[in-house]
Amino acid sequence: MTQVPQTFLDALAVRTWCGLALRALGRAREEIDAINVYPVADGDTGTNLYLTVESAATAVEAVFAGYETGSGEPALADAVRAMAHGALIGARGNSGTILAQLLRGMAQVLADDGDASHIDGQGLRLALRRAADSARQAVARPVEGTVLTVASAAADAAEGADGDCRTVARAAYEGARTALAATPAQLAVLERAGVVDAGGRGLVAVLGALVEAFTGEAVREPVRELPLRDVPARELAAPDSLLREIPQPHGAVSVPVSVSAPDGHAPAPARVAAPERCADAAAPGGPAFEVIYLLEADDAAVTRLRARLDALGDSLVVVGGDGLWNVHVHVDDAGAAVEAGVEAGRPYRIRITHFGLGDVRTGRERPPRERTQRAVVAVVPGEGLAALYAESGATTVLARPGEPPASGELVQAVRRAHAREVVLLPNDADLRHTAAAAAEQARAEGIRVALIPTRSAVQGIAALAVHEPGRRFDEDVVQMTSAAGATRYAEVVVAERQSWTTAGVCQAGDVLGLIDGDVAVIGTDVTATARTVLDRMLQAGGELVTLVVGDEAPETAAAQLEARVRESYLAVDTVVYRGGRQGTLLLIGVE
Repeated sequence: MTQVPQTFLDALAVRTWCGLALRALGRAREEIDAINVYPVADGDTGTNLYLTVESAATAVEAVFAGYETGSGEPALADAVRAMAHGALIGARGNSGTILAQLLRGMAQVLADDGDASHIDGQGLRLALRRAADSARQAVARPVEGTVLTVASAAADAAEGADGDCRTVARAAYEGARTALAATPAQLAVLERAGVVDAGGRGLVAVLGALVEAFTGEAVREPVRELPLRDVPARELAAPDSLLREIPQPHGAVSVPVSVSAPDGHAPAPARVAAPERCADAAAPGGPAFEVIYLLEADDAAVTRLRARLDALGDSLVVVGGDGLWNVHVHVDDAGAAVEAGVEAGRPYRIRITHFGLGDVRTGRERPPRERTQRAVVAVVPGEGLAALYAESGATTVLARPGEPPASGELVQAVRRAHAREVVLLPNDADLRHTAAAAAEQARAEGIRVALIPTRSAVQGIAALAVHEPGRRFDEDVVQMTSAAGATRYAEVVVAERQSWTTAGVCQAGDVLGLIDGDVAVIGTDVTATARTVLDRMLQAGGELVTLVVGDEAPETAAAQLEARVRESYLAVDTVVYRGGRQGTLLLIGVE
């Protein structure tokens, strides 16, 4: 892309920066993954940084999309807050979490004057300093020779630059490059491996994108002061107690866990069974698990949480504020880390990764697991359906309400499935472009991918029910596509605001019944509205009704709808699943 050089930072420059940073990390991802030896040599730092920036860029694009129908563009404050929030909720791994805090620190300065349309070089200098300082404060035990060192060097260099944003950004970039080259002398594990710090390398790429956003010119790649060698990422295997029947991947396994109360308020006390530590732990004396979650909690509770997690493990990073935090820690007792979050507030989007054994220094590692022939990857809206899909052999990607997965997450899931052939089920009409992009990237990596355009999780259930890995790939895809297409779908939700719909005007709090994506019924009672929707769907015939009940649906709704089908529609069967916190009260499928 071509940029027009500019001397100040405004909302459009933030958008440009995010896009260029994503592209730069995409180019450098494999290199950064290969040199990832600290704090754990799990070979995913480049990927984690990419996914973190992708989430930030998506949030910024959403802000600009809100202005497409009107005039003008968003304020600088709107863009930087979206960037920081997107990075926070999408942060992955140790380096991704620190990068999210760097962006948040910048946003605190850049959005300080909410009415300002842009900032100059002095504002950018202050933002880079705040970024470096806040990131260092977020890490329980800062270590030199890491991304923190590179960030501080960038801020120091920026403070010595006198000029506009172009001058400041270039000084920060050059300072970061110099600091990156010196990291092996500061951290023994880097020197032994002959590499620079992976997180620092990623930050240099992000700062290089900032220079390009101002100047329109690509920067020099970082000079490698030491001969970088490929460092094999260790194969990571999750224990059976965490994965149920999910196929074991060749790589890290992230396991979504839900801890929340059915009424959506404060979570009830819960015990999370911690898997026993395997004999093949991450490294001699090192923790066995990485635990990451988003947390809704107040500042005082987070202060107590930091102290408790610091006593449990290492690599502790807690970033965020204003009631929302991203927590990252390496521990032996994953259950205790999650329980600490439960006591502090409401943790969600929990991911537990088990580090497998592999000697990076000698290059010895387990023989790679043979790829399976075929797998199914599915996006699911709730924990209950995630368990159902997993029990059927699918690799799942959990989509929280208002937090759709990015294409990078889908690509990661396809890789995690570790199969030659993959059937991808997006289960959401709004994810079709995201899923198509993920499928194209996976195909470029040599994986045969078929995308079935399922628009609802109930269509995915129908497709999965006829899936037969033993038959020819094309035939299997045809049968699954046919089953999904023959399944009509509906959902029952609560309107958040007054709006015009195909069924008339609804008010905030009304119960809406949507059939095939369009509002068909507006009511006041959940069960009555669902009954009307079900009757309309069954007027066209059907043999099987699938009900997926969310946590916030009335307890008696499923039983009343089952009774309705049994009494009014002969020879029609009903199956009920618990969907968990899926964002809708009810999902309905009719086959």
